[in-house]
Amino acid sequence: MIARAYTVAFEGVEARHVEVQCAVTPGVPTFSLVGLPDKAVSEARDRVRTALTSMAIALPSKRITVNLSPADLPKEGSHFDLPIALALLAALDIIPKDAIEGTTSLGELSLDGTIMPVIGALPAAMAAAEEDRTLLCPRASGAEAAWVGAAHVIGAATLADVVRHYTGQAPLSPAQPGEVVAPPLGRDLRDVKGQERAKRALEIAAAGRHHLMLVGTPGSGKSMLAARLPGILPLLSAREALETSMIHSLAGLLDEGGISRTRPFRAPHHTASMAAMVGGGRRATPGEISLAHNGVLFMDEFPEFSRSVLETLRQPIETGEVMIARANAHVTYPCRFMLIAAANPCKCGYLSEPSRACSRAPICGEDYLGRISGPLMDRFDLRVEVPPVSFADLDLPSSGDSSADVAARVAAAHALQMARYQGAPDIRLNSDVEGAALDAVATPDEEGRALLSRMAERFGLSARGYHRVLRVARTIADLDGSKTVRRPHVAEAASYRITTAKEM
Repeated sequence: MIARAYTVAFEGVEARHVEVQCAVTPGVPTFSLVGLPDKAVSEARDRVRTALTSMAIALPSKRITVNLSPADLPKEGSHFDLPIALALLAALDIIPKDAIEGTTSLGELSLDGTIMPVIGALPAAMAAAEEDRTLLCPRASGAEAAWVGAAHVIGAATLADVVRHYTGQAPLSPAQPGEVVAPPLGRDLRDVKGQERAKRALEIAAAGRHHLMLVGTPGSGKSMLAARLPGILPLLSAREALETSMIHSLAGLLDEGGISRTRPFRAPHHTASMAAMVGGGRRATPGEISLAHNGVLFMDEFPEFSRSVLETLRQPIETGEVMIARANAHVTYPCRFMLIAAANPCKCGYLSEPSRACSRAPICGEDYLGRISGPLMDRFDLRVEVPPVSFADLDLPSSGDSSADVAARVAAAHALQMARYQGAPDIRLNSDVEGAALDAVATPDEEGRALLSRMAERFGLSARGYHRVLRVARTIADLDGSKTVRRPHVAEAASYRITTAKEM
């Protein structure tokens, strides 16, 4: 008789169900594993055999055949060890067949029977809940998987614990969801001397998830400002935490016994490859833009990134998702992130200082920032020049609002937007609004419309730029507590759009 166990294979953030069939039949003693397994899955035979031997369970002198169905779906990863062992134990009548048929399992076996943590426990729990099955996973992965409230999750430390659970000798208790509490960052906006306009732009960007471009000389505080952005962002909602953690689970980043409500902050180096940024590789793993989902992607020295990487960002910025096409897979990952880019005005960095700029000014600045294409630059909602800070300013006392004060205003603006768009599943913040919905919530008053029309004609705003000004104006109105978009909101939003239009 054939024994069946169930597990999953990963395609992006999706977990596809896999049926593990095991048959023990008379014949030449062998252990066959079929169903398009990769090398790690094929090696499961030796790990399972040795783990059973450590439990004093000897395999019979018969033909053992394990099939991973559907056979045309590639099977990758070591998490197939545990379901293969369960199917084999059921075929040997050591554990009840009907018990494991109601279970989805995943886990890697060590040679002594210990169940090692694996990636993807959270998506696996989602898949198990859809099929109304219990999820059996390593104990170290139980805290993250238990976040899926609809799934019954059991974490086991060893294969012997699993056998005792299914035979009724020592049932395992359900896993409890775990949450990792990040320590306080200790970085306050008041640490940044001056730069009040840049601080205001940072607050607007955080309130509406708008993309921000910072241009300034070396040492003006661009990286310092970006490093303080996590301190003013609200915590992830339960839905956002689940979405983000599913990607981090597949990337193997959830290794602290639970998931975190802190928004991700990714800061890749400018030498990062396209596969590292966008995702890819043999297994089509998520890249930095997907790991920054619902958080911040900070790209320092923006023009130094390769042209191919920069141009690849254009479509994900607009659509909020990226498709990775490979010969054996087409995988889509979500990537709704806030892009914060920092750049020097030229190669030497001192274009705005006549006493220090090179002899090629202003051509050097045009060549350097010219590495950023016009269509990509058009996707930045806010563009801010960060002027150098004088030594005299550094001696002045701290000024401006603290991160806590700004975070309170940002959280209030987020709450307004969440309430406004609660009936639209694809819209959460102002940066997501488009079409008729944008007209309904961001149409300014008559004075504001007149001002925006004049600016559009004079500075040649594109249609995308026009709509982005409206979104930023809506966010400024939310920070101001205004139900309507008025002329001052439009004027401030447009000023961030055209401040460096000539230089960029």
